[in-house]
Amino acid sequence: MICEICGKNSARRKQVDRSYGKRENLMIIENIPVIKCSACGESYMTAETLHEIERIKLQRQSFAVKRNIPVADFC
Repeated sequence: MICEICGKNSARRKQVDRSYGKRENLMIIENIPVIKCSACGESYMTAETLHEIERIKLQRQSFAVKRNIPVADFC
């Protein structure tokens, strides 16, 4: 895959998990497709992916499944 940043044929699609919001508004979206380039080190999402993330966030009640997760405080 061609990297949109450096133009080299070193980009690969991978899946990541990201958290959005905090405390009672925290939501984790799993398996987000991200493009990662091994040549320049950049990671980026397509416009389509970013629009889908916004749609999921806006309609979280339709998409989200509640799960208990462990939380640690750094301090």
